[in-house]
Amino acid sequence: MTAPAIDRERLLARLRQLGEVGADPRGGRTRLALSEEDRAGRDLVAGWMRQAGASVHVDRIGNMHAVLEGSGGGAPVMTGSHIDTVRRAGAYDGCYGVVAGIEVLDAIARLPGRPARTVVATAFTNEEGVRFAPDLLGSRVLAKDISLDEALAAVSGDGAVLGAELERIGYAGRDSPWRFLPAAFVELHIEQGPVLDRDGARIGIVRGVQGYSWWQVSIAGRANHAGTTPMDMRLDAGAAAMSLAAELAERARREGVPRVATVGTFELEPAAINVVPGRAVFTVDFRDLDDETLREAERRLRRALRRLDERGYATSMQCLARTAAVRFDAALCDEIAGLAAAARLPCADMHSGASHDAQMMAGICPTAMIFVPSKDGISHNPQEHTEPADLAAGAGLLLETMLQLAQAGGRTAQHKGNEHGITRL
Repeated sequence: MTAPAIDRERLLARLRQLGEVGADPRGGRTRLALSEEDRAGRDLVAGWMRQAGASVHVDRIGNMHAVLEGSGGGAPVMTGSHIDTVRRAGAYDGCYGVVAGIEVLDAIARLPGRPARTVVATAFTNEEGVRFAPDLLGSRVLAKDISLDEALAAVSGDGAVLGAELERIGYAGRDSPWRFLPAAFVELHIEQGPVLDRDGARIGIVRGVQGYSWWQVSIAGRANHAGTTPMDMRLDAGAAAMSLAAELAERARREGVPRVATVGTFELEPAAINVVPGRAVFTVDFRDLDDETLREAERRLRRALRRLDERGYATSMQCLARTAAVRFDAALCDEIAGLAAAARLPCADMHSGASHDAQMMAGICPTAMIFVPSKDGISHNPQEHTEPADLAAGAGLLLETMLQLAQAGGRTAQHKGNEHGITRL
């Protein structure tokens, strides 16, 4: 069974059209989860799903599933991503995987016959985690990393409750989140990094996702007059915090423990030009492909804080989030690499430094990701760009992958995740 080609011009036009929803006058677009802009984006995507010949189902956490029924039984195969954005976002992060998934359904629907397995294209709720925490919320619920009730009770910074917001925008579905648990999942995404663009590869075969460990660190010293307090008599919380932040970055650069370390926020109190800071609070983002390396980075941070305690400071560290590194299904990754080679698309094995819904889906079924290049590695930025030829090539590879998976209806299934009754191809 050979699928028709992806409609390249419609793929690009739909990405442009979705990119106009939530357009920010300063550049980019802002479409936070369950906002009015998200509602408008969902309405647009739901219409495209129906135009592709799919039935549209919304589950209780607000995930949107476009379902194209197969000719046989068994668990479906799924692709998908998200359409919520960060503030002043680019046009492709998440949206590309959703729109391409719809185009895959449209292409399969035009076949003279249907493949054995049902094919599902999903738009997950609150992947970015900008408005509601944690991130990856729709896929977390599917993977039972968080309970449905806990997710629905999530509260935004402006006091909105997630479940109530789903009702308000009309996307509080009645379907079980586990109705369409897949036998395999493939997510198509822009790389959001510079590797493919630098190396000239067209396709990234993503073998896994880095784990991350997020911490809030507090260092209390003693506020005092900046002009009258000698340097050797200070407990300068700001200087201590800045020195520690530089040490963490240097260790990551020099020793790779962890692979990357970032101090993303930094606050001083009382924040006056003529006062020695009495307190510093900052966040640390550790990421690595190896969970033990992440734990070693955490241990080193604790030891550094104990040394400050011995000098008279009072320190603390609070875990904000921790996610284990994920390895994707090797056989499925190899299968996609073979399809890319057959299409003469130069590809490279790689890992993702960013989080994606696929890392949650990997706990449910065989999972893989396909990356296409990001110009200069820019993402979460209005300047985010991927060449049209690369967008089309990635969507074409996704089509071939999903069609091959959907035709595998006769393969023996094994269970992965017995609490769900999840089937494995």
